[in-house]
Amino acid sequence: MSVSGLCQICESRPAQARCDNCGTLTCEQHYERELGLCADCAAQAQPGEQSDETDIHRF
Repeated sequence: MSVSGLCQICESRPAQARCDNCGTLTCEQHYERELGLCADCAAQAQPGEQSDETDIHRF
């Protein structure tokens, strides 16, 4: 797929991919290739993986 322009998340790197969910143009850093989603959609799809710190403090 040909994508041109800037990443719509960081607005500083060239866009390399388009989110399969929302269509946002993203750079490689803000694209979850295994999911085909931008960082924002991936965070919503996997909310539990954002806060791994809570597991560290369990006894």
